[in-house]
Amino acid sequence: MSRVFLIVCALSLVAGLPAAFAGSAADPGITSRSITIGGTTPLSGSAQAFAAVAKGADAYFKYVNSRGGVNKRKINYKYVDDGYNPAETVRKTRELVQDEKVFAIFNSLGTEHNLAIRPYLNETDVPQLFAATGATTMGRDGRQYPWTIAYQPTYIAEGTMYANYIKRTRPNAKIAILFQDDDYGKDLMTGLRRGLGAKANRIVAREGHAATDDNVESQIAKLKGSGATVLMLFTTPKFTIQSFQYVNKLGWKPQIYVNAVSSASNIMIISSSRNQNKRVEGAISIVFLKDPNDPKWARDSGIKLYRQIMKRFGSGNAKDVYNVYGMAVAHTFVTALRKAGKNPTRRSLMSAVTSLNERNNPFVLPNMVVRTGGSDRFPLDQARLQRWQRGKWVSFGGLIRARSTG
Repeated sequence: MSRVFLIVCALSLVAGLPAAFAGSAADPGITSRSITIGGTTPLSGSAQAFAAVAKGADAYFKYVNSRGGVNKRKINYKYVDDGYNPAETVRKTRELVQDEKVFAIFNSLGTEHNLAIRPYLNETDVPQLFAATGATTMGRDGRQYPWTIAYQPTYIAEGTMYANYIKRTRPNAKIAILFQDDDYGKDLMTGLRRGLGAKANRIVAREGHAATDDNVESQIAKLKGSGATVLMLFTTPKFTIQSFQYVNKLGWKPQIYVNAVSSASNIMIISSSRNQNKRVEGAISIVFLKDPNDPKWARDSGIKLYRQIMKRFGSGNAKDVYNVYGMAVAHTFVTALRKAGKNPTRRSLMSAVTSLNERNNPFVLPNMVVRTGGSDRFPLDQARLQRWQRGKWVSFGGLIRARSTG
């Protein structure tokens, strides 16, 4: 995605802004009985697997509303389909702000998508809350974009975690990378290279693809031809599933790493079930959320709550881990909204989200704290490594600090 495109998107949004919006006495989207927030998500297109991120958040808000809301206000969450197309993200965000009069943009998904709307939202003092991307700039550039904050561990930090493990366990590995050719994939590669340090020359091949591509068969064939013994999959679920299929078809047996965006157990199960794919076994990723499909969480209070909410308010498959992400970020939003006061403003909400110390989020791993403060705008900055074994993820090692300022 070119920077020119992002600038054009931002200018088109600002040009269409009603003059009366700036400096209005009262923030829109909030009354004594409700607060309206909105966001974009891919309900269709190549990344529609992520739809559950919004649906899980929506289910949690409905649960909170059933218990009286926050300070007697019900949360009205309007999420709309952008088809994973940044141009649509821009258009739909403009509609949410100017037509729907939302109080804040919340949980919009995608790296290029959030970058495209960030200048507009900051120009108009509209909170861009917990953007669903690990792009490092979302937490690093708070001075330039004070109305923006992300949520998950950064992609650069994630790539560094993989690099450190590779150096420790396979120092002579030959590494190949499949990456989505945008800031998402490039951030992961940056982290990998930085973590490898002097061993960055162990990267012997890399192949990019566009989010709109039909498949990555030719890229996987080229990567196999490099003689690599480790394959990094820095791409979304659709292409991750395809990659496992093509690797198996070619008889290639590398150690595979799957970035957290695509490592949901339901995605891995689909990958392994296609032609009884044995290449999935032993894959490595990171984890920062509880998995409802993992028996070890069966009696966990957070997963019990998750199942109760999904049964009563959910609109999707309770086995879909992306719902858990949605509930986790919605829980943090509710925490921030309470902290923002009985009569929150956009500014008081931003003050709350940038001074978090949430220790009771039931959907993240035990002992994880959702924390921000000062220049620290990385709410989730810890994770564990995990390995796919016999149809489930098995985490190993302790919590690792997963933070990078780029």
